[in-house]
Amino acid sequence: MPRRRVGQLSWIDGALLKRRERRRDPLAEIHGLVEWAAFDRLLCGFHNAVKGEASYPPLVMFKVLLLQRWYGLSDPAMEAALFDRMSFLSFVGLSAEDETPDHTTIWRFRQKLAEDELMERLFGELSRQPEARGVVVKEGTLIDASIVPSAARRPRLDEGKTSPTDPDARFGTTNERGRFTFGYKMHVAVDQGSAIVRSCRLTPGNLQEVTVADALLPREAGTVYGDRGYDAAFFHAELAARGHGDGIMRRARRGRPLTPAEVARNHELSLLRRPVEAVFGTLKRSYGFHRMRYFSATRNAVAVALACMAFNLRRWRTVTAG
Repeated sequence: MPRRRVGQLSWIDGALLKRRERRRDPLAEIHGLVEWAAFDRLLCGFHNAVKGEASYPPLVMFKVLLLQRWYGLSDPAMEAALFDRMSFLSFVGLSAEDETPDHTTIWRFRQKLAEDELMERLFGELSRQPEARGVVVKEGTLIDASIVPSAARRPRLDEGKTSPTDPDARFGTTNERGRFTFGYKMHVAVDQGSAIVRSCRLTPGNLQEVTVADALLPREAGTVYGDRGYDAAFFHAELAARGHGDGIMRRARRGRPLTPAEVARNHELSLLRRPVEAVFGTLKRSYGFHRMRYFSATRNAVAVALACMAFNLRRWRTVTAG
């Protein structure tokens, strides 16, 4: 399929590039950290244009989606921002003379990503690169889950437990005494030393977090820290079998209250787990996940993975600069 030829710099682009080099540009710094050719290879053969049209290079469109997550832009707002922000054009690899993708092109590319199941490989590549440079410490892994309301209206009592608008969403909670929320659970595994997200999953809201924990753990996890929701015999056994340290908080059970030593241990572990709670805070506050954006698990999973990748790129820049 034909590709558009983009990124040929005009004298205007050259002048603006020199101006940007004289000041600290976060987007340029992030861009310089990444080996983008590896993503280009993963996206090779990916085509999302209307039949017969020349498509934008997939790497350009992938970078557009990252910008969307950083700046919380809708597809129409992203189209407008690409039209008049030179820093955005430079980051994605377009020149001032190139045509920019419209909102339907952006929507189509994101939809195609979900259909082709490419996100896991793209996320894996972005995890590999900072690990290869020693940014990820791998001494400990913080796991947690947080529930996010569906984009659909919460069903009333007489409407049952599902929604025809968002059939994948379910009622659930991550707090034993909490109010049930209709939506999804975001699950993450975060490197203790760097606060980089090493893996992420999205499930219906009613799925217990401990059932996802095994698939969530990276191979070299170190000591695994989790709250009381992960206190299950089979998961303790799995951690031991893998050779990981056990930093799971204990919960009281009927007829077996926690001992003073277990209470003290839980308190110490809760302090160690704070960075993973900060990750969720950033995803909800800065990346728009106070509510899901789409009406299906597949599309929402792509959005969550993109947000975690965008978070990791910013975090990589912060750790490297420090």
